[in-house]
Amino acid sequence: MPQKSAALRFVILLGFVSLCADATYEGARSITGAYLQVLGANGTVVGLVAGFGELIGYGLRLFIGYLSDKTGKYWGITTLGYILNTAVVPLLAFTGRWEAAAGLMMAERTGKAIRTPPRDALLSHGVSQIGRGFGFGLHEAMDQTGAVMGPLAVAAMVYFRGDYRNAFTILIVPAVLGLIVLLVLQFIYPNPSDFEEEVEGEKSEELPRIFWIYLGAVAIIAAGYADFPLIAFHFQKGGIASGQTIPLFYALAMGVDAIAALIFGYFFDRIGIYILVVAAFVSSLFAPLVFLGDTRWALLGMALWGIGMGAQESVLKAAIANMVPKSKRATAYGIFSTGYGLSWFIGSALMGILYDHSLTTLIVFSSATQLLAIPFFVWVKLQATKLNPLPEMIPNQDTP
Repeated sequence: MPQKSAALRFVILLGFVSLCADATYEGARSITGAYLQVLGANGTVVGLVAGFGELIGYGLRLFIGYLSDKTGKYWGITTLGYILNTAVVPLLAFTGRWEAAAGLMMAERTGKAIRTPPRDALLSHGVSQIGRGFGFGLHEAMDQTGAVMGPLAVAAMVYFRGDYRNAFTILIVPAVLGLIVLLVLQFIYPNPSDFEEEVEGEKSEELPRIFWIYLGAVAIIAAGYADFPLIAFHFQKGGIASGQTIPLFYALAMGVDAIAALIFGYFFDRIGIYILVVAAFVSSLFAPLVFLGDTRWALLGMALWGIGMGAQESVLKAAIANMVPKSKRATAYGIFSTGYGLSWFIGSALMGILYDHSLTTLIVFSSATQLLAIPFFVWVKLQATKLNPLPEMIPNQDTP
């Protein structure tokens, strides 16, 4: 019981660090699409910038994950990433051209890339004590609480000060607070891997085959998931929301994301990967509501968008934590993130182009890819059962 309590405290404190970081960069991302439009960018540019930023961020994780496992410097690399991830955000206030803003957006994504694989590896040790679905879901819920707070703060700044640039400056507060807690946390828990016991015979030089099948299934999901900058661009261009209310749409989605992460994480510990089938079906409905509906339907669409994101950010990572031995986990998260990001980039770039030419085709592409992933998740489950039920598919009876 003391070990479980310590692990829970570790997960909560690390979740608070993510809360502060998300308040910083998600606050900025809630208006970057609209900000780029104000600076003169078009839909294709917004789609390419959003997608390329994700490509850089996710692509770098391939190297960072390997480096983290190779050196064992999980805390050091995580800290470096958090510093870069949050430090560039206030600089957006000083940009006057969309090219400069796009460069800072990509720098922020680079910081996130550096800190994510080692951070997820550290987190995977703590959640082994409390149920991986629940643990990753709890972390995601805290993470997205910050993602709600940030856009709300930005919306307030835009409302009272009437300018996007002023909104970026307030985000330095959560950035500094999160870094302080992060530095303290690594002194309290210098070796989080102690939370997780070694499993006899689990060490391997190669990642299991089921991991690669699973990666392919997730890549399909990522390719059809519209990034919020493109959605925000559409809201501004179509008059669905104003500069003052666009961040509120994003805050709604992040709030739903937080709740969905806890719910999907809870059910993952009990029924396994089948819960992703439900998530994929629900998220397939967001595109027509967001891109064709009026303000009311767009709100519902953003809620469904948030449900899908909540499942992706909790269950997907929880499954990997059980598929892969802890000595290879940062590497696995890096490879996973790279594949996910590459698919996200291709999909984002394509949807940006489709937006300028055919909104209907964009919607069909987005919805169809979510539905196409469903049989692949079922296939992963069947393969796992065939190969002697893998841990990630087995309900965790220790979850609170």
